[in-house]
Amino acid sequence: MKMLIAGFALLAAAFALTAPHSARAQNAEALVSLDSLKPEVALELAQEALQICREAGYQVAIAVVDRSGLTQVMLRDRFAGAHTVDTAVRKAWTAVSFRTSTLELNTLVAESPVMAGLPDITNALVLGGGVPITAAGTLVGGIGISGAPGADLDDECARQAIEKVQDFLDF
Repeated sequence: MKMLIAGFALLAAAFALTAPHSARAQNAEALVSLDSLKPEVALELAQEALQICREAGYQVAIAVVDRSGLTQVMLRDRFAGAHTVDTAVRKAWTAVSFRTSTLELNTLVAESPVMAGLPDITNALVLGGGVPITAAGTLVGGIGISGAPGADLDDECARQAIEKVQDFLDF
């Protein structure tokens, strides 16, 4: 009798352990997993960008957004203009939304009638300084910088900062 009860208990335990897994396996086709930056990496990226821009003599604001365009980190140097905060966020959001740097988008808007309406999209800002962040070919976020004396310089600071944290991003 004890053997029979022990057998049923073992069978019940095995069933309990497999039931949730089979339900998960069945739902796997309905779900999506997404990679995103950890807040610590987003902060490190923003700090690197701030340091790079300072060394070049620029007072800037830096925004790092997640793959959905939501702000993870915002840093503004003490003398960066008031407009730089919103501008940096919009550049980062645009880079993520269109999966293209804002410097490239600026060129596309100027050269292609098909892209001419892009600046009319709410929150889109096609000034250089917004760069998508990828890890192993997957979009994980974006960085936007505003305040250098030229959009190309904002872009350069962003790209240099990404290079500094690339080891964290490669997996």
